[in-house]
Amino acid sequence: MNLGYWGRGTTGADQVALAQAADRLGYDSVWVAEAYGSDSPSMLAWIGALTEHVGLGSAVMQIPGRTPAMTAMTATTIDTMSGGRFRLGLGVSGPQVSEGWHGVPFRHPLGRTRDYVEIVRAAVRRDTVSHDGPHYPLPLPGGPGKALKLGSRPVRTDIPVYLAAVGPKNLELTGEVAEGWLAIFFSPEHAGDLLATLETGRRRGGRGPLEHPMAGFDVVATTPVVLVDDVAAAADHVRDYCALYIGGMGSREQNFYNQLACRMGFEDAAARIQDLYLAGRHREAAAAVPLEFIDETALLGSPARVASRLGRYEAAGVTTLSVAVGGGMTRDDALTTLDVVARIAGLEPPGPAA
Repeated sequence: MNLGYWGRGTTGADQVALAQAADRLGYDSVWVAEAYGSDSPSMLAWIGALTEHVGLGSAVMQIPGRTPAMTAMTATTIDTMSGGRFRLGLGVSGPQVSEGWHGVPFRHPLGRTRDYVEIVRAAVRRDTVSHDGPHYPLPLPGGPGKALKLGSRPVRTDIPVYLAAVGPKNLELTGEVAEGWLAIFFSPEHAGDLLATLETGRRRGGRGPLEHPMAGFDVVATTPVVLVDDVAAAADHVRDYCALYIGGMGSREQNFYNQLACRMGFEDAAARIQDLYLAGRHREAAAAVPLEFIDETALLGSPARVASRLGRYEAAGVTTLSVAVGGGMTRDDALTTLDVVARIAGLEPPGPAA
């Protein structure tokens, strides 16, 4: 389950209640987002203290918001506190948030991500960390700093790394250096090229068996689920979310989600959504999101319709379907959705914690 971030119609208490329900129902993991409001590690620590079984994933921790060493400290702390349940999702965010909120230049996102992951992995392993890369030189040259290693002993020295990637080059890097991909606006009908790009990265990095390089790689598709029988009415619950990303998550020149919609064949609609959103006409932007786009990237309609469309994701190569609930739903609506999806998917409640 993807909880998003609280503040857009939900509270932190709502998120805890949903996470506890997912824990009881046998969901694999819960994922928490951050943008420039609530942060993901604080929420995950709170959720981890109030659940027993469910995995805890950051979707994402923003690379410009923390040094690699700080991320390693946070990841090992949450992982140890939760008994080895943490999954580290990372993302470079976008130029507006990176430079406008964190004050970190957005230059060289691929190179920075590669260096960042290398340093985090080394720190989690409790290596004495030094790094010659151009983006995070450690220790700083010419100063009094010395190479250090993590001062605590984590429960695991190999925490799974996931990357949130949209563009082709970032997807290839994800396949090369990570254990999983956090996908947004995933359409099973347009997934072939995306999975092929990931596989190219896996082969380049020597990951997985030679004959099946995607083996062991976790494709996590965040998918809104709205159980309203009328498909068009169900889509209305997701329109604001789609318009925010396609229209407002980035500048006119650099919006990765807008570019993704264009690659899916929605060029005219993506341009109109962005024009309206950047002009402050947010409701009109939401209304301009095509029903076809929403239906391709979400599970909408009656439980029977959702059940009939669920297999598309597994057939396309998704290994973890991350259910997103929200979009104007009450907490009770969201809890009902989780329960129905659990029954559709045949989930079984976990036994007592070890």
